[in-house]
Amino acid sequence: MEGLKIPRHIGFIMDGNGRWAKQRKQPRNFGHIHGSNRIDEVVTACLDLGVECVSLYAFSTENWQRPKEEVDKICDILHKFLNQYAKKLIGNKIRLQISGDYTKFPKKIINLIEKRLEETKHFENRTLNIAINYGSKQEIVSAVNKLIESGKTCVTESDFASALYTANLPDIDLVVRTSGEQRVSNFFLWQIAYAELYFTPVLWPDFDKNELLKAIEWYSNRDRRYGKV
Repeated sequence: MEGLKIPRHIGFIMDGNGRWAKQRKQPRNFGHIHGSNRIDEVVTACLDLGVECVSLYAFSTENWQRPKEEVDKICDILHKFLNQYAKKLIGNKIRLQISGDYTKFPKKIINLIEKRLEETKHFENRTLNIAINYGSKQEIVSAVNKLIESGKTCVTESDFASALYTANLPDIDLVVRTSGEQRVSNFFLWQIAYAELYFTPVLWPDFDKNELLKAIEWYSNRDRRYGKV
């Protein structure tokens, strides 16, 4: 759309699936299913607008504490998504990237992730970055240990950034959190240092292309000074 400033990188904290289901007197997993069905519309709209990278907070390190039935369903949804989305990734030359320790998931998910990573690794212009078993504090500690193991005794910001999961990605310009919560919940703390934070009361299963445009219109009106006058 004319006049919009398009972020290079948008991060989504996809919140509100459980509340969406509760409003409809359904179990939480009903909300997770409908939330996953919303992803394609939002990612496609982002890329059509010219966004280079989309990061989705799909499963945090803390989410393992949820009931086993809910965790198992989220794993099933992730497996189904990776199966069904392959054609879209390859057909539209979208590189899949994973942030987080995905080796903690069931073997069938690990194998499918690695297959999709291999199939899309040569795409360079557009990236779908999915954060699973991800926590920013864990990522930062992991990066520090990686640098120590490499022999570093003094590091630069560039050194540190290169040790993160997102080393090859631009920093996040816009964070969108749905459901009305106003916190970042351990989401890419280093990468959102200068991001604009957009909080909407809309629950994730109801967040569509029109809601995305509202977020980008809001972003377009922000004065991003980076500490300058």
